[in-house]
Amino acid sequence: MKEQVKEYVLSTIGVLLTALGLVIFFIPNNIAAGGASGLAMILHKLVGGIPVGVWLYILNILLFALGFILVGKDFSFKTIYSTFMLNFFVDLFDRLLKIPKYQGSDLMLAVFFGNILTSIGMAIAFANNSSTGGTDIVAKILSKYFHTPIGTTLLMVDFAIGILAGFTFDARTGMYALLAIIIGGVMIDFVLRGLELSITVTIISQKNDEIKKYILENLERGATILKAVGAYSGKPFDVLYVALRRRELGEVLNVIRHIDPNAFVIVHEARYVLGEGFRKIDKVV
Repeated sequence: MKEQVKEYVLSTIGVLLTALGLVIFFIPNNIAAGGASGLAMILHKLVGGIPVGVWLYILNILLFALGFILVGKDFSFKTIYSTFMLNFFVDLFDRLLKIPKYQGSDLMLAVFFGNILTSIGMAIAFANNSSTGGTDIVAKILSKYFHTPIGTTLLMVDFAIGILAGFTFDARTGMYALLAIIIGGVMIDFVLRGLELSITVTIISQKNDEIKKYILENLERGATILKAVGAYSGKPFDVLYVALRRRELGEVLNVIRHIDPNAFVIVHEARYVLGEGFRKIDKVV
């Protein structure tokens, strides 16, 4: 319970920093750096009258509804919580509190400092098993029906939003939006490397096949089946051994809880997990 409270507190801090980066640097300069926030900026410009924060509420409600229909109910409560807390903070700072905003002529400063805040914020949220929803849901839907990797699909969706920003505002602003997307991705990975440890999970369950199928097909992670014998019963059984990113742990535990509430799960923190899907061994210093 204490660990869950800690994760919610840190996730809230993460989305708060992300909202500050958006409101202070990105929104005033029309830098639509992907995500639902970028799409909300574009809609605010095209339609007018409706604030960016309100557009975020509308978009995320529609995206979650679409996700539940097309992908299924695999969104954790923490993801829903973090998504709408981000909406709340953006709307609060943009419309109600009216905090100072950077609107200088040098958009590179807006991109740089905006990315520092949003990347640190999102990395903190990711490291605590949270996600801010948004275009992640679009990526999941496209990945399900077109069988493309989620990471690649998400990057393509964000790039499409950056290009659309160029048509909506101007080419210069669109190029800065694309630059912000690229820098943001690199910075989030950089911060996560400092924040998160990799995780290995040992799973003993009567429904290993269902759990294994989810890990292989939905998370696109590998798994190893170990043959074991119960010390007391003397009966043979399979043990599922999986290596994960720290931010993926919550989703896996949520799935195991739904498939087999009686499963026996051991979670280990690992300093390094090296190989396919993780860091290459020659990158370790």
